[in-house]
Amino acid sequence: MTSAPEWVSSATSNVLAKVLRGGVADLRPMARTLIDKGRMRSVYRFAEGDTPASGDPVLLVPPLAAPALCFDLRRGCSLAEHLVDQGRSLYLVDYGTVSFSDRRLGLEHWIDEVLPRTIRAVSADAGGRPVHLVAWCLGGIMSLLTAADQHDLPIASIATVAAPIDMTAIPLVAPIKPLADLTNGWILTPAYRLLGGAPRALVKRAFQLSAIDKVITKPYAILSHLDDAEFLAQLEAVDRFTDNMIAYPGRTFGQIYHRFFRANDLAEGEVDLGGRRISLAGVKIPVLVVAGVGDSIAPQRAVRHLLDVLENAAEVTFETCPGGHLGVLTGRGARTTTWTHLDAFLDAHNPL
Repeated sequence: MTSAPEWVSSATSNVLAKVLRGGVADLRPMARTLIDKGRMRSVYRFAEGDTPASGDPVLLVPPLAAPALCFDLRRGCSLAEHLVDQGRSLYLVDYGTVSFSDRRLGLEHWIDEVLPRTIRAVSADAGGRPVHLVAWCLGGIMSLLTAADQHDLPIASIATVAAPIDMTAIPLVAPIKPLADLTNGWILTPAYRLLGGAPRALVKRAFQLSAIDKVITKPYAILSHLDDAEFLAQLEAVDRFTDNMIAYPGRTFGQIYHRFFRANDLAEGEVDLGGRRISLAGVKIPVLVVAGVGDSIAPQRAVRHLLDVLENAAEVTFETCPGGHLGVLTGRGARTTTWTHLDAFLDAHNPL
């Protein structure tokens, strides 16, 4: 147990760091180099760490609307840093910002253009080797749909974290769905069409709403953990992440709203994109599925349903780990839980 003098000393040091240096978190990004670029697509190769990179390349795939720094949150809690330190050949795709001019872009743009071109660019940069995808939230769903639709892509495996497909299992959606059904979806349609999508401010508020209890208790949590630099550093990193949320393009938001949330297409294992159906039964590669025990955006039941629809995958492994939607990916506890399962999966399918 920390003594009173030790608590005061640590708290004072952390407060001074906040006042004099702007915070206690080490928010330096991992060094990386741009290798390919296109519309809504910047592909980076991370610099090697002390351990020379080997094995097949690993590609980090973020969701839409969330900043790609989800994989590089802060030093010590950066999945990118962890994989580089292991000696993985690591890459990242960043979608950049979304403007009103992008409002006509649908999910097809990512499934047909962004991810396929990214995967081929990574494979080519790595000497023609197959690519292992590590994806979070909607990034996992888009990765699976891409693999199901385009079997000629050099994809070796996919690891998804917090990727929900059964929307009836999400508490945040349940109260809205009956009203949306009653109005035939028009409760949100005029708004996102007028605005050209879901504005970044709205996306940020929605993310905060998913953890409203933590938002309310945050001042008390800070005061009670003033001596805990790790706790304060994580709060700072999450605040930066939330402040950098990105908008959804209008057509993409409409597809997610109508096809995923209202029709719950993915729960049946396939989705209709403008008359073109993509079935997750087309996924043939090994898949790791991770769900967060405390995730209100992607609860375990919503994520676990992937096991029922990936019927033709070479292998499907399901794991539950502590943490909320972001925490299960890159929280302090993820270092000894989620990352351990990811390491084991990559070791099995992509030995160094």
